[in-house]
Amino acid sequence: MRFYLNIALILLLCMSCKSNRSNQEQSKEDGQKHVVDLASQVTDSQIYFEATGTEPFWSVSISDNLILFKTPSDSIVFPPTHPILAQDGNVKRYDVKTASTKMSLEIRQAECTNAMSGKVSPYTVSVDLKQGTASEVQNFEGCGAYKTDYRLHDIWVLESLHGKTVTKADFSKEFPRMDIKAAENTFSGFAGCNQMHGTLFFEKGWLRFTDVTTTRMLCEPNNKEAEFLNALQSSTTYAIENNRLTLSNPSGILTIFKKID
Repeated sequence: MRFYLNIALILLLCMSCKSNRSNQEQSKEDGQKHVVDLASQVTDSQIYFEATGTEPFWSVSISDNLILFKTPSDSIVFPPTHPILAQDGNVKRYDVKTASTKMSLEIRQAECTNAMSGKVSPYTVSVDLKQGTASEVQNFEGCGAYKTDYRLHDIWVLESLHGKTVTKADFSKEFPRMDIKAAENTFSGFAGCNQMHGTLFFEKGWLRFTDVTTTRMLCEPNNKEAEFLNALQSSTTYAIENNRLTLSNPSGILTIFKKID
């Protein structure tokens, strides 16, 4: 009798092991499907930073929803996190992990040239990846860039300056306007008296108008072009809502533009 009981116990243990393996395999499949689903839900417009490297080829993309690291043979989705900022220089580090993988991603504002294409990017990127129980850390080097918010791509006319609605008394000819080309990170337009153009510096949550140059026409004494240009170049953050572009800095709102295109 004991013999048969032992046989039955062994069979039950075998069935339990098989069931556990099945559950583990199913769980792994579900996890992989979840990763694919998460990555597929992120659109190009939601990605605000991209980087690539060669030897071996790899890429990383960052959105509000996830951080995706890819090689020709693997795709790893990490949860989003706030970067650690260096005290000196424009350097950000993202430390992220999944159940089986740890990644440290460093983004440094330093000109970088792709070894294969020769394309120059404004950021140098380094990735340290540790998978499973492996003691070895894989290092990947490459170049990257922020993707300027596509919503900025439009023609904007000044509506408010330092909290006051602009009037003909401020700009007798016409109100300042600017045509922002997000893909090229440039802008051009009219500053209230002179023509202007310049470049955009964009990072996640940050927007600056830099390298601003204007023509040299003599302006009327009461024209507020100088005040407008100072406000434009002092702005560091932005918001877009109800067809309005609001530019601010830590002191408060500087300008509000209305979309006209």
